[in-house]
Parts: sequence; structure tokens; C-alpha cells
Amino acid sequence: MSTFWAIVARDVRLAVRGGTESVMVLVFFVLAAILFPFGVGPEAEVLRRIGPGVIWVVALLAAMMSLERLFSADHEDGTLDLLATSPAPLEIVFLAKAIAHWLTTGLPLLVAAPVLGVFYQLPGPAFGVLLLSMLLGTPSLSLIGGVGAALIVGARRGGVLLALLVLPLYVPVLIFAVAGVDAVIFDAPVRPSMMILAALLLAAIPLCPWAGGAALRQALQ
Repeated sequence: MSTFWAIVARDVRLAVRGGTESVMVLVFFVLAAILFPFGVGPEAEVLRRIGPGVIWVVALLAAMMSLERLFSADHEDGTLDLLATSPAPLEIVFLAKAIAHWLTTGLPLLVAAPVLGVFYQLPGPAFGVLLLSMLLGTPSLSLIGGVGAALIVGARRGGVLLALLVLPLYVPVLIFAVAGVDAVIFDAPVRPSMMILAALLLAAIPLCPWAGGAALRQALQ
């Protein structure tokens, strides 16, 4: 566990010191989401209808922006080889780096999401559900995206390949996250969508480190 927390602290520290990548992800998320109201017009009903989908699609794309370098940077400078020889298995290394990715990418998106909800004139109860959906959904994005990042270690044109691998796997998270917020707007039950989001996260926590560790092990051979 000491190795696990050391990896998390190291990646968070590097992200904070670098700063640019995390800031660019957040700036992209905010600016891209703000542009849609200017394009579709100020009609409140239209904005409420498209708001949850736009916020979540832009969050998904923003989370992908920093995935390509999740393992490739450590692979290039030899850090990944050193981590492979540490007492912690690669599954633990994967989980630590996925958590660090969420802390530096997913958490800022979660904090910014309610602010964007104001631009789409979401009703008051929808803000809480939007936050809950982001809290349950963004860790799944980091875990699933981490598997894709592990699979492209050492590959050419990794960004294109990563998008092809990860985007189809993001679809269930996107569907149920948006459905949960829409349920508030249209007076439908919210609980089923949130429970499915929680189930997806609970499934990703054990499965993604297993798959990601295997992918890293293959890349280092």
C-alpha cells in the first residue's frame, strides 16, 4: 500500500507542477460546453433538453485528452520498468495511476459541471443528480480509459487508436449518466440510472486493473 500511495502522490504532484495539461482539460470542458448555448439559441426548454447530454459528452472528450500520456511518458523515461520491478503488482500500479488521473482530471470536471448547468438553465434538483452522476461516472471513465492507455503503450498514432478502443466502452456510462439527469427534468425515476452507474463503477474497479495490468505486462515484454 505504501507503493500504491506513493504512485498516487507522485502523479498528482507531477500534474500540479506541470499544470498545463490539467488546466487545458478543464478549459476545454468549460469552453466547449459554453459554446453550445450560443449555437442553439437562448430558448430555455431547448437548453434544458440538450444540457445533460452536452455536458457529459464534453466531459467524456475532456477526460480522454490526458489519457494518451498516462503510461507512455513513464514508458519512455524508464519509470514504468522500475515500477514493474517494485513489490507492488502492475495491477496496483494501474489502479494508483487511474486514481491519480481522476484526481487531476475527473475531480475538476465534477466541480465545474454545476457551473455549466447554469448556462443550460437546469432546474434546481437536477444539479444534485448531475453531481452524483459525475461522481459515479468520471471514475469509470478514468478506469476504462486507463485500460485503453495501457494497451497503446509503445504504439504509433496512439491517440487515434486510444479513441477507437475507449469511446465504445464509454457509451454505457454516457447513456445512464445523461438518463439520470434527464429523469429529473422529465419527472421520471432517477434511482435506476444511478444504480446502474454505481454498478458499472463497482464492476470497473476490479476488472479494469486486472485488464490494465495484463496490458502493461505485455507492453514490457
